[in-house]
Amino acid sequence: MTATAPITQDVQTIPRKLPSGPVNLIGLTRDALRETLIAAGTPERQAKMRVGQIWQWIYQWGVRDFNAMTNLSKTYRAELAERFVLDIPEIVSKQVSADGTRKYLVRIAGGHEVETVYIPEADRGTLCISSQVGCTLTCSFCHTGTQKLVRNLTSAEIIGQVMLARDDLGEWPEPGAPKNETRLLSNVVLMGMGEPLYNFDAVRDAMKIAMDPEGIQLSRRRITLSTSGVVPEIAKTAEEIGCQLAISFHATTDDVRDKLVPINKKWNLETLLNALRDYPKASNSERITFEYVMLKGVNDSDEDARRLVRLIKGIPAKINLIPFNEWPGAPYERSDWERIESFADIVYKAGYASPIRTPRGEDIMAACGQLKSATERARKSRAQIAAETGTG
Repeated sequence: MTATAPITQDVQTIPRKLPSGPVNLIGLTRDALRETLIAAGTPERQAKMRVGQIWQWIYQWGVRDFNAMTNLSKTYRAELAERFVLDIPEIVSKQVSADGTRKYLVRIAGGHEVETVYIPEADRGTLCISSQVGCTLTCSFCHTGTQKLVRNLTSAEIIGQVMLARDDLGEWPEPGAPKNETRLLSNVVLMGMGEPLYNFDAVRDAMKIAMDPEGIQLSRRRITLSTSGVVPEIAKTAEEIGCQLAISFHATTDDVRDKLVPINKKWNLETLLNALRDYPKASNSERITFEYVMLKGVNDSDEDARRLVRLIKGIPAKINLIPFNEWPGAPYERSDWERIESFADIVYKAGYASPIRTPRGEDIMAACGQLKSATERARKSRAQIAAETGTG
């Protein structure tokens, strides 16, 4: 992939007056794009049409050269090229796992780096994208959690991960070609680096772009946002994004969850579960996914399984059991397979789907909980992490 110029504009801000230097149009919502074009001199009566034309070139065809937008006049194309850029993050490196998983190290503005993972399956292809450089949270079982938060990603940097993956997969259709319903990239999960609900506005805007019917055209049911439990933003997720919801749950008592997922000290299990019972989109057709990483001797007992079933009673749900993916210095071990199966059996017999997630991309450190920017050089020892989290 050809390297692109660095992003020069924080696109979460809708400009009323153009700043100095070119403005990045990628990541702007339709309304923001319209206002930006008008501010640059596009007549207001033409702005809606221009938005539609530019939108399709960018998000339906994957075009990032104004000169290629042939249904715009040459004069208008030249004006766009003078005032604007179409920049997405740059792929620094790509690793391909033995199982076909692709891990991209992606450079964003300021020289920061995040990781994005593409997971191919027989019936779909899932892209795991990041929403922050580092992470606000310090979940003790997660490699990303050992990297301090640097900053939030912009909406351009979030949707840009989808676009660069489509570039790499060669999945942009040719203008005018018959529509092909087969998708290599069919699903998006906000489960990469960062807590999406601590970057709500940028995540919302990026996902609205992904779902737009005249662009990338992902169904909202094909997008899953995973949160550790930022309770005040949970209802907003249903109302303003409308995607599927997953909860990084991982424990059945406050004492254990306080150590594994420290945000629990702010919004405990009772508060979180009450918010999920009130979740506007919770139904049998749109179940909430509870993610539960299996940690040997920590949260994997039969009693934990029975307690989990009691806790989620009344919530349309499925339980994703995740064998712990080890990383250098991790203070935990993966539960034995027999223990995981026993846990899953208890949950299943209580009436909940309890699939055991097959670890993918472990050989390239691309599995769940293993992502960490290569530019984060600080390495904590197992003893340091255990001391900080109280798990020693």
